[in-house]
Amino acid sequence: MPLHSPFPRELQILEQIEANPNVTQANLAEELGVAIGTVNFVVKRLIHKGYIRIKQLERRRLKYIITPTGIALRTKLATDSLNYSMRLYRETREQAKQLVRQVTRQGYTALSIQGEGELADVVRLTCLEMSIEVKPSSEHNRRPVISIVGTVLKLDLPPTSEKQLQTEA
Repeated sequence: MPLHSPFPRELQILEQIEANPNVTQANLAEELGVAIGTVNFVVKRLIHKGYIRIKQLERRRLKYIITPTGIALRTKLATDSLNYSMRLYRETREQAKQLVRQVTRQGYTALSIQGEGELADVVRLTCLEMSIEVKPSSEHNRRPVISIVGTVLKLDLPPTSEKQLQTEA
């Protein structure tokens, strides 16, 4: 079951403001890799909901102040993000274990992983724990491949695996 990331812009902006109350919206946009308009929209919404206040320092300089309700929101969003990450880790581990068991039942001792990032690392560690060797994907036409598609793992067995097993027997 795919999960939707609970890493909202609000959390990212609150964390950045907490780290530097004098941050500009241009700096926030650069740090988060989004348009200034996106930052402006989220900041205005946070102000409207009472999560942050602004204090005018100079004509064009603002200081952002996180309110107590803003701190509570940041804590809740951070907790939700942590829970999401742990749930995704557990689900990925379980998917990887099931697929590795299927690979070993087919008689393979190695597989390839198609994909990068943290989920690929979880799959690699699961393979290591279950004594399955991970080979480079350039050789994947002769061995099973676990592909990472979003948050779902997919197993592809070599197309000639049954014929090869019958021929070798």
